[in-house]
Amino acid sequence: MSSPAPKVLITGADGQVGRELQATIPSGWQMRACGVGELDITSAEMVADVLERERPTLVINTAAYTDVDLAEREIEQAEAVNAGGVALVADGARRIGARLIHLSTDFVFDGSRGQAYTPEDEPHPLGIYGKTKLEGERAATRCSRGQALVLRTAWVYSAHGRNFVRTMLRLMAERDSLGVVCDQIGTPTWARSLAHAVWRAAALPGLSGIHHWTDAGAASWYDFAVAIEEEALPLGLIPKAVPIRPLRSHEYPSPAPRPPFSVLDASATRAAVGGPVEHWRVNLRRMLLGVARG
Repeated sequence: MSSPAPKVLITGADGQVGRELQATIPSGWQMRACGVGELDITSAEMVADVLERERPTLVINTAAYTDVDLAEREIEQAEAVNAGGVALVADGARRIGARLIHLSTDFVFDGSRGQAYTPEDEPHPLGIYGKTKLEGERAATRCSRGQALVLRTAWVYSAHGRNFVRTMLRLMAERDSLGVVCDQIGTPTWARSLAHAVWRAAALPGLSGIHHWTDAGAASWYDFAVAIEEEALPLGLIPKAVPIRPLRSHEYPSPAPRPPFSVLDASATRAAVGGPVEHWRVNLRRMLLGVARG
């Protein structure tokens, strides 16, 4: 008699990564995908009830408070989701014997190092968002007794939700020119390529601890914006090219400080999980082509 298929529970199912995880789930898995209405990870009762009822073998936590600037004002809410909620999920997963994969961010680093950060480098977040995400990493590790896989990523975008690519496409259609910050460097990462990496990690039950995953390469926000325009224009996603001028961070002040260089060294994770690794621009083109085709 064959054993039942493993079951995964995905939190934050309505977000960018949650949606892509659902779209790319490998054969052989059962899935329960929960948006915030079905599973608010800040509710201890809801977390306990859902985990006990569903009894997954794997929990992938993509739920997060992600508004970097608003977090500077909504500190308690950011902490509740990014730290307290993660602790509840991690503790609940451990109690039913489920493995946890938790997603985190490059914003746990201050960007002062000037070279790609490895998982072993000491975090030093600049703002509330990064601080609460770091607290969440530590909660995931502590509550799982070291068995959780924490996967940091960066600059995530997709065809859905609030992200830099969609914002740029809208502004390029509305305005005659744009100014975009040129002195913050990171790696744009397509949510779909991240989802594929998560599924490959899910197939490695012994993989735990802190890991990094992004698409290949690096760019400034200005570089990213220019690439979006160059790729979107021939696909008919924007009506015309608009001038894009590079801005220094001090010319575009924001409530939350950003790391000037937050590229993640993902080489160890890539070696562990295998699979294709594409340059960020290749994946940008693929995503936009999918949008153009509807």
